[in-house]
Order: sequence, then C-alpha cells, then structure tokens
Amino acid sequence: MSKTALVVIDMINTYDHKDAEHLLPSAGAVVPVLTGLLERARAADVPVIYVNDNFGEWRSHHGELLDKALAGPHAELVEPLRPDDASLFVVKARHSIFFETPLTYLVHQLGIGELVLTGQVTEQCVLYSALDAHIRHLDVVVPRDAVAHIHPDLADAALRMMERNMGARICVSDELWG
Repeated sequence: MSKTALVVIDMINTYDHKDAEHLLPSAGAVVPVLTGLLERARAADVPVIYVNDNFGEWRSHHGELLDKALAGPHAELVEPLRPDDASLFVVKARHSIFFETPLTYLVHQLGIGELVLTGQVTEQCVLYSALDAHIRHLDVVVPRDAVAHIHPDLADAALRMMERNMGARICVSDELWG
C-alpha cells in the first residue's frame, strides 16, 4: 500500500509580488488550518514536503528563502508554518511542483502514491500541481480550507476541475489525520 505525503506549496513567502494584496486575506485564513494539519500529519508520521517558489533567487536555498520570508512584513504568516527538521524541501521555479524539480523521483523513492496538496494559490500552483500529479498516476487530495486563493470564483472552479477532471478528493482538513 502506498503512503501519503502532505505537500505545502509556496507558503514560505514574502508576499512582495503582484496580486499579493488579494492573496493575503485568504492566506491569513489558511495559516491556522494548515498549522493544525501539519501538527496532525507530523504526529501520524506522514512525510511533509515543502515545495516553494525560489522567486527568481537562483543562488538561494530553502534556509535563505525561509530567513527572507521571516524577515519580511508578513512573517506572522510564515512562522507558524516553519519546516521542522524532518520536513523535506524542494525548490521550484514555475507553477507546478513537478516542473523541472526532483519531486517525481522523491515521491517514488519514498513509496508515496497520494499527495495532499495545500498552500497557495488554488487557481494557479495548486491546480497545475494537481494536474501534474494526476498524469503521474498519483492520487490527489485537496483540503479546501487549507488552500489560499487570489480570486474566489476561480478557486472554486479550480477545485471543481481537480475533482471532476483529475479525480481529486476535495475535503476539509479535519477529515485528515483526525
């Protein structure tokens, strides 16, 4: 039987980018939900994988990305989600968590067959990552209360597309590791 991993997408963030003002309220609502989900996943020995944009900082590594986000004006959104020593971290450059990253290799090495996708942005990186997971024959779960959006209507449409077109299970975070 394959394992499940919790994937946290782009939450190590300075929020110094286009559309950040529209994303911030949704991200703020997701942080406490995702904090609880991380605690439950870690208590259940579920692998936690952070996949984060490098924001064009090609010389940076995950520690530098974290330090920069924690030093930024929205550190309160990052601090509760800080990776622990057991967390894995993959740096990405585009929307999908799989595009030009070692994530496919990593999940297969760990025997993972199901990804719980959380983070931001529902109608962008989460959607594209769900599609790429689906075409890699990985099962996808998206807790609707653990993903942040810029445009609520597009986020709702993205969740419906993931469920209908990719066979993703859309749920609430309390259904996971509770």
